[in-house]
Amino acid sequence: MSIFLDEKTAVIIQGYTGRIGSFHAQEMIDYGTNVVGGVTPGKGGVKHLDRPVFNTVKDAVRDTCAEASAVFVPPPFAADAIMEAADAGIRFCVCVTDGIPAQDMMRVKRYMRRYKREQRMTLTGPNCAGTISPGKAMMGIMPGHIYVQGDVGLIGRSGTLGYEAASQMKAQGIGVSTSVGIGGDPINGSSFRDHLERFEEDPDTSMVVMIGEIGGPQEAEAAVFARDHMKKPVLAYIAGLTAPRGRTMGHAGAIVTSTGESAAEKVEILREAGIGIIVRPSEFGNAVAEALSRL
Repeated sequence: MSIFLDEKTAVIIQGYTGRIGSFHAQEMIDYGTNVVGGVTPGKGGVKHLDRPVFNTVKDAVRDTCAEASAVFVPPPFAADAIMEAADAGIRFCVCVTDGIPAQDMMRVKRYMRRYKREQRMTLTGPNCAGTISPGKAMMGIMPGHIYVQGDVGLIGRSGTLGYEAASQMKAQGIGVSTSVGIGGDPINGSSFRDHLERFEEDPDTSMVVMIGEIGGPQEAEAAVFARDHMKKPVLAYIAGLTAPRGRTMGHAGAIVTSTGESAAEKVEILREAGIGIIVRPSEFGNAVAEALSRL
């Protein structure tokens, strides 16, 4: 089993006919993802990559029964694309777009609250690598060949560190149930805590690896949830132990602005909650292998 995405999930691409959307749509199709079409306003009625193009997400959902959408729309228009997906009944949305203004994402968050929790679309990103259920389907920009199917869940703010973890685990013969990129922006669609809950409910995930970084309260909130509600073991790596306060480190959200947001403080909070700490990124594979041996 996997969370969010499997080989049957009907996926559409927003920004389908653009250069970036086309490239990654083809990669997703080649991987085996059930891409059923795409959306580019003004180009509806034609075919692209041998799949139909629609003017609106509602049209695409009506004609293809799509459940999920990957957003490759430029930053000025990406927030509207996400809200359009939510209105059309999409259940899971991955927004890869980097550079969406924070105020636009605040508008998206407020907009999505008009829906009841059970009807609300799950959004990952923006500025994320995407989501992959190895051997089944992927939505995003990750290199699918470094992931093998298994029973370890991955959640990360950093796409490249997620790749590193998956690659080291593959070298150890360890597979991934689902890898979820939540993105590195200050305001994103969903958090570590949201996905820990999903992995805890997934019968085919035996443990979870979190990849966090400086800035924001998400890791601390996840620690409290894992301590109080999770039976499955959780490991965590926090990037940025040497980052100076007040300086953005790569991601827009990776900046220490208040107490509890530095890497050292987050590590202490996680450790106190009973979460195992991976000290260096070179230790992903060995740490996961050792934790699995104790189950």
